[in-house]
Order: sequence, then C-alpha cells, then structure tokens
Amino acid sequence: MKNEVTNLIECGITWQGEGPDSGRRMLLLRFKKCNRNCPYCDTQVRMRSSQEFTMYLSDIQNYIDTENVGIMITGGEPLYNLNYVNAMKIVNNIDCMLYNIETNGLRLKEALENFNPKPDNKIKFILSPKLFSDEDLDFYIDLVNKIYSDPRVYIKLVYQDTGYNEAFLDNIVNKVNKYRIYLMPEGKTREELLKNSSLVFDKAEQYKVNFSSRDHLIYNFI
Repeated sequence: MKNEVTNLIECGITWQGEGPDSGRRMLLLRFKKCNRNCPYCDTQVRMRSSQEFTMYLSDIQNYIDTENVGIMITGGEPLYNLNYVNAMKIVNNIDCMLYNIETNGLRLKEALENFNPKPDNKIKFILSPKLFSDEDLDFYIDLVNKIYSDPRVYIKLVYQDTGYNEAFLDNIVNKVNKYRIYLMPEGKTREELLKNSSLVFDKAEQYKVNFSSRDHLIYNFI
C-alpha cells in the first residue's frame, strides 16, 4: 500500500458538517473535478483555484491510526472519472471505522457494488440530488428506485422551493426509510442559511424526515 497514491486538492482533519454523521471528527479528502456546475456550490472557487497533489495511501492510513478519525470523501464529485478509481482505492485499502462518500449520484449503483471496505467498517454514501431540470428529476427518481433498499445510502437534499424538489420527495419519501433522508437549507453564508432554514424545517416536518444544518458554513470551519 505504501506506493499506492491518489491525487487530491485537500487533505486535513475537520468535522463532518452535514447529514447523519454531523459533528464527527473526520479526515477530509477532497477531489478536484466534478461533472456538474451547481449554482449554490460552496466549493467551486476552491476547486478552480486549488492544485492537485499526490497523497500516499500509507500516509492516509497513518492519519487514521494516529488521529482517531473517520474519512469523508468529497469533491468535486468523488465518483467522477479518475476520482472514482482513486476513491475506490482508498475505501478498499484503508482500514478505517467510518467512511462518508458524498456524491451527486454519478456511478453510485456501480460504487455500491465495487466499494468493499472490511466488513466491520461502516460506510455511508451520502446522495445529494441536483434537481434543476426534468432530466435531473427523472434521473434521480430512477436512481432511487434502484438503490433505495440499500441501508448504506442516505439522501441529503439542499431544499429549494421548486416543483422539482416537491416532485422528487413525493416520489421517494414512501420508499426510502425516512431516517435516511435529510433536508438542508440553501446558502453559501451563515446569514443565507438562517434565512432559508424556516422553510426547510417546515418541509422536514411535512415529509417527516430529518433536518440537517450546514455546520461548516455556520461556524466557518473547513
């Protein structure tokens, strides 16, 4: 494993700021490229300006062993092109008790079949749907229909007051276990998040699902 490498734009210890493992201490591994260009993305500037660097898997394992952290794999899109190969290399070779893989759903069904951590290690695929068109809506409804029974999949939706969000939730909320669905407010700043949170609390109550804050933006940590 020592000579195995991966290309990242960020590697450092932080806390998970969103979803089911919010507040957990994690080693953040960020890939550069993405297949989408979302208007509310809070990492676009970082992806454009950051240069990739080489990271040995043995060094990642050393972080895990000495710092008592889980692994949060994000981007960009960790299942996009070469990112997919490197993310699978990390999951299948690093001994870690907790993995979060944050994805827009690209190649997710394939990843569920091919990412094989040790049986006692916990892995969550955090699906974040990007709903901006009829094509997006059809894609995500079809995807959820294929994977909803897999307990490793959690859905984390940035809620916007659009028909696409409503239609998506109406189609999936009675299939996916509700404890695995999280709604989050839209916003790139603390002020925007607080302004938009009341609507999301109302929708989470309506659909009987979870609310997720976005702690890394509210408390301004990486």
